[in-house]
Amino acid sequence: MNTESKFARFMRNTGPARFLVPIGIVLIVFGIVMNGFNTENFVETVGKVTAVEEHTEINDGKEELQYDVTVAFTADGKDCTTEFVNLAKEYKVGDEIKVLYDPADPGRTSNTKVGKFVSPALIGAGALAVIGGVVLMLKAFKKSKELDETAPRASRVDFTGFKQAPGVTEYYVRFDGNTFKPGYIMEDADRNILYEGTMLKQALVGARPFQFTNHVTGTVQPHEVGHVTTTSMNNEFFSVKSWFKFDGRNIWDELHGRGLRMETDLLSKFPNLVYNLSRDGAPMARIETSGRFVHEDEAEQHRVNIPVGRYFYRVWTNSDDFDSLFLTVFAISESEQTVVE
Repeated sequence: MNTESKFARFMRNTGPARFLVPIGIVLIVFGIVMNGFNTENFVETVGKVTAVEEHTEINDGKEELQYDVTVAFTADGKDCTTEFVNLAKEYKVGDEIKVLYDPADPGRTSNTKVGKFVSPALIGAGALAVIGGVVLMLKAFKKSKELDETAPRASRVDFTGFKQAPGVTEYYVRFDGNTFKPGYIMEDADRNILYEGTMLKQALVGARPFQFTNHVTGTVQPHEVGHVTTTSMNNEFFSVKSWFKFDGRNIWDELHGRGLRMETDLLSKFPNLVYNLSRDGAPMARIETSGRFVHEDEAEQHRVNIPVGRYFYRVWTNSDDFDSLFLTVFAISESEQTVVE
């Protein structure tokens, strides 16, 4: 597995943890800082404004007037002064203003009441976020380990010379988007249709009914295909993960349950993405994104499209399990996923 694939998989699988842990640390630090602003035991009195300085601040692109005021007040019979800055409310000399001061140190003042529970609440929320992030990270690593124990990653399977190996045949999968109910068609080099996935009904919400037809075995299977869901933590590209429900199950969990593992080079093969598909630790297929004209008899017109939207695919395999093979290509194209394990 090359460096960018390792990094991409790590970033994607640990996305929620990488979000929660830093947020939790920030909350804890902020809670500790806020503890110094606790005014629960401060004494409240009334002071008088003795000086006002007006200035302009930019807030959300708008100019706002703010005021720095000097305030005189009495604490335990002693005359004291303090300053409050960046006040939104307009004050004039002689106006009265609330002053909170620390009886043990009248030099510590505030004009805002901060309860004693604010700091513990922030620290507690931060601790929960950190713990949750760590738990999610451990679960991500545990899931990867479990997948490796049931079947090794495709990166550990040797695909050297697979396309030219005896018994390997090339097939083509094309997106059939000529109607409002698009689907996919798998063909051989002679344009014989081997497999079809046809949408029976378009649905903006809820699952879409599909019919998968295996023309080799003559079997027809109905399936419920959900809409694609994509998660991205902090808008980081590498943490993007897309999936859809296939008969009520996460599509990648469905494929993993069949012993399938897949990997692609995210950057090194761009824009022609290459997917290595293995099953139970043995090479099963090489899948490559392609241009519209995928047949060898159209070699002159054969060209690669930048992989945006749904694709056309060339598939090399020595397997006759077209059900799993077609579903894998279907999952890649429908979810537009580039890094899977």
